[in-house]
Amino acid sequence: MEKKHIISLGGQLASGKSTISKILQEELNFGIYKNGDYFRKLAVEMGMDVTTFNKYVIDHPEIDRKIEYSAKEYAKNHDNFIIDARLGFYAVPESFKVYLKVNIDEAAKRAFYDENRKRSENFATIEEQKEDMIKRYNLENERYFKLYGVRKEDESNYDLIVDTTFITQKEAANTIKEEYLRWIKKDKEQIIE
Repeated sequence: MEKKHIISLGGQLASGKSTISKILQEELNFGIYKNGDYFRKLAVEMGMDVTTFNKYVIDHPEIDRKIEYSAKEYAKNHDNFIIDARLGFYAVPESFKVYLKVNIDEAAKRAFYDENRKRSENFATIEEQKEDMIKRYNLENERYFKLYGVRKEDESNYDLIVDTTFITQKEAANTIKEEYLRWIKKDKEQIIE
């Protein structure tokens, strides 16, 4: 399989995918393709919070497939971009596949104080946020396994695992950039041989 100049960035909720994608976009002069924005937009349009919409798409797998396969379609005609999507590794296997991990307590705190999330998830306490995140995580896992036969947290699906709990998004982005450039260089060296 020929490698593409695409980084698929997946991971746990509030692991830093959006911010790290933006940093990589600037440093590599890449575009960004975000499945999550589309998912949240559909949830808001249907008058649902993201957890309720997660449940809804279980009974409407055509919506889920449309969202997940949109990255695959985009990759057919584009290069030099970052896929910010939980199943980016699956949709575009020829990409450099990165998984971001984060401790659930830290993730809940990040999500609770993230103003961008308030339209589609608004909780009174960090504990409520945490409970909802665990519920969403489990719903997504069940749905992805049922529809695609994959587990997004299976680390063997990825080229690189980065735990963002105790590092800055800039540090995470630097690690990803270094490993991505090494991955691309290795491919070029193999072609020359």
